[in-house]
Amino acid sequence: MLTQESIQAFVADWYKKLDVHAPMVEVLPLLADAELECVFPEVTVYGYAGFESWYQRVIRTFFDEVHTVTKAEADIQGDTATVDVVVQWEASVWSAPDASSKRINADAYQTWSLKAGPDGSPILTKYVVDDFVPREGSATL
Repeated sequence: MLTQESIQAFVADWYKKLDVHAPMVEVLPLLADAELECVFPEVTVYGYAGFESWYQRVIRTFFDEVHTVTKAEADIQGDTATVDVVVQWEASVWSAPDASSKRINADAYQTWSLKAGPDGSPILTKYVVDDFVPREGSATL
């Protein structure tokens, strides 16, 4: 059964894994393969294969990532939940032949859909980036 506590822990674990570029074997158990839809600013992906393609590109592009959750409010309806998430994302990016990397600092406004997995813990079924707002002084993507 989904609870506010289990969802808060899930959100924290999700971003910790993104920050450290966790291997896919650690990320896949958090996702619902057949139902998964992820709407990112640059692409929409489906299922494990689509997510892995996106994830592998991202972890090879950005480094020194820090995700700071500023909001994670869940509306739980039985074994599903809709979560309103706001995260401040900071990351460095280097593009050849630039002499140095650039720092991105932005707020991402997101809507997640979760369901209870077989053991009752949350599993991500839909991840939508609703808006992406660079902070003052941020490099552009």
